[in-house]
Amino acid sequence: MSQRKILQFSTGALLLLLPWFGGLVLGEVNQDFSKCLDFFYYKTPPQGISALGYQPICQRYKNQYRFVSLYHRQHRTPLYSAYLLSPADGKRPSAAWMYEPQLAFSRANSEMQPFATPVDQNVIESQAEREDYRNSNFTKGHLNPSMHQKTKEDREATFTLTNIVPQRAGSNSGPWSTLENDTLRKFNSFCEGPMYVITGAMPYESGARWINNRVSVPEYMWSAYCCPSYKPNLPDHVQSFFPTYAAVGRNDPNSGEEIVPVNVKARASVRGYDVKRMSLETLEGILRQRLAMPISLFHGQCQ
Repeated sequence: MSQRKILQFSTGALLLLLPWFGGLVLGEVNQDFSKCLDFFYYKTPPQGISALGYQPICQRYKNQYRFVSLYHRQHRTPLYSAYLLSPADGKRPSAAWMYEPQLAFSRANSEMQPFATPVDQNVIESQAEREDYRNSNFTKGHLNPSMHQKTKEDREATFTLTNIVPQRAGSNSGPWSTLENDTLRKFNSFCEGPMYVITGAMPYESGARWINNRVSVPEYMWSAYCCPSYKPNLPDHVQSFFPTYAAVGRNDPNSGEEIVPVNVKARASVRGYDVKRMSLETLEGILRQRLAMPISLFHGQCQ
């Protein structure tokens, strides 16, 4: 292909993606994940994701990087959070909700901070705030769940709204919680090294839905893990879960069933919030189709 044709193709693809992703965003420490690559397998972030509209955040709390998020300013939600799974050594904390100062002020402190009262207007304009979720019928859904983090400080750090998406209670405390617990069990039982987890949100294909006319609601949640070192001679019933596995969960009971079928026999409180387990390749295929990007989550498919 000639250089001219490559340029025409690249420009056309860029223009196609601009309306959904918004403008390019740059920040003092948020241009890439170079300061916090240890949270990715092979120190390699997911590939194929356009930079347009997205802001990499090295989630820093009490002078230490705790995990990472790829944040969309216009949607006021992350596309994903990535972290190293480490079983909690205590209870879920009663932590104060926090925000990312550098989304509001480029030269601000790089550590997440508790919300002040009243909330600064620059903070309100740059990201989600607590009021967005009040009376919304949505819970604050962690992409990096607190109980997947070892220390009290690690767990407290997950309570930043840059790690949160609007999630229905039937999903958050139902099948999605079951998936999080199942991932933890697989780590404890079979992993012999680190487990790299990437958990994200998938927007509606028909156009964004909003709470408070500000925060984008995902139609689905998704998650994938990479456990490159695991026990030899795995039992037959768990061999397909290593080194990678993935899942997609419904966040709208009225969505179609082309991605995740509905179990009509489930109890009413969780009906329509099913989670479907699948291979990493299947999840990447769904994300490529829904997000129109050639996404690859783990370097070399975690091999």
